[in-house]
Amino acid sequence: MVSDQECPQEEAESLLQEDVQKEEKDYQHNQEMTKLQSLKKNSHFETVLKNRVINNDLFSIYRVKNFIEEKNTKKNLYISFVMRKKIGNAVKRNRIKRKLKSIVYKLLKKNSSINIDYTYIVFGKSKVYYEDGLQLFEKMRKSFKSMGN
Repeated sequence: MVSDQECPQEEAESLLQEDVQKEEKDYQHNQEMTKLQSLKKNSHFETVLKNRVINNDLFSIYRVKNFIEEKNTKKNLYISFVMRKKIGNAVKRNRIKRKLKSIVYKLLKKNSSINIDYTYIVFGKSKVYYEDGLQLFEKMRKSFKSMGN
């Protein structure tokens, strides 16, 4: 009689595990769909820089409604990370870019923070290098939300 009760429990557990695996696959599939694309042309940069800006002590964000025509139907977030040459050396500038880019990836995982219908340029500042990742994440999240996404 104990074995009869264990069978439904085992079946329920196996169904639960299947559901969890299915959700993980769906989540991974959704994350793969959004890809970060950098702006390539000077005219694209000029168009974005003429529009809305959010200034912060750590970064500045410019944005404009997507104007780049896509050939494929995949979701792309057009965003570029820019640093001034006066900030440290190449290693320091690249580290700042990597920090900002990783935070954008985290914000994309939340699915509510960044609107992919816009093109962005993020200008990093030297304070990002010394800033804690959690505080930087919160400031960037607030900045994207304040832009009215």
